[in-house]
Amino acid sequence: MSGHSKWATIKHKKAATDAKRGRAFTKLIREISISARVGGADPITNPRLRTAILAAKNLNMPGDNIDRAILRGTGQLEGEQYEEVTFEGYGPGGVGMLVQVVTSNRNRVVSEMRHLMHKNGGSLAEAGSVAWQFHRKGDIVVGKEAADEEKMMAIVLDAGAEDLRDDGSAWEVVTPPEAFEPVRDALMKGGVTPSSAEISMVPQNYVKLTGSEASQMVRLVEALEEHDDVQHVYANFDIDEKEIQAAVSAS
Repeated sequence: MSGHSKWATIKHKKAATDAKRGRAFTKLIREISISARVGGADPITNPRLRTAILAAKNLNMPGDNIDRAILRGTGQLEGEQYEEVTFEGYGPGGVGMLVQVVTSNRNRVVSEMRHLMHKNGGSLAEAGSVAWQFHRKGDIVVGKEAADEEKMMAIVLDAGAEDLRDDGSAWEVVTPPEAFEPVRDALMKGGVTPSSAEISMVPQNYVKLTGSEASQMVRLVEALEEHDDVQHVYANFDIDEKEIQAAVSAS
């Protein structure tokens, strides 16, 4: 059971406000820029850029914004230069965490990540102490209302998925990175729209949290995700969906 898919489903339902949409735009613009810088400006040959552009279009980001972000990434347009930094840490109950950041000021963001972790019951860890607990995978979340198990199995396994997991109100589809796009595209062609789809760091195992530790874990993840420089937060918690919803509603 994965706390990540529950979190992604609930967060998707909550993310409709203008403030959160604006924050999502900022994060996607940075992702597009750094994807173009690392892998080139052509989405046909740059899968990471292709995925970022699709996510931006799904949020109705104007094409001009996407084009400018690509040009900044390739250096054809002036703008802030960003670098990627991954922080490793522990949350309440010993939950392992990876926090992926895109920033123009590494020194500032190190201090801010340390402060946010400490304030919300977490702590930063040495490089390599947590990352081994995660594998890079395609991670696609589909609400139960979108398709039944038989339909999901028929689509995703034929398209190259590794696993289909029942996580309460959602299906979680795990794929090898190279099968992510074929599986996502097969779902869309089959009339199934994912609530989230990304190349993710998927935990090998999970830590069950309840009560105050569960609430504190949700607060920590929300605090990190609200930071402008944070692109992704990955954590190996497993929290009951009702507890996640209660914590999110209270925040």
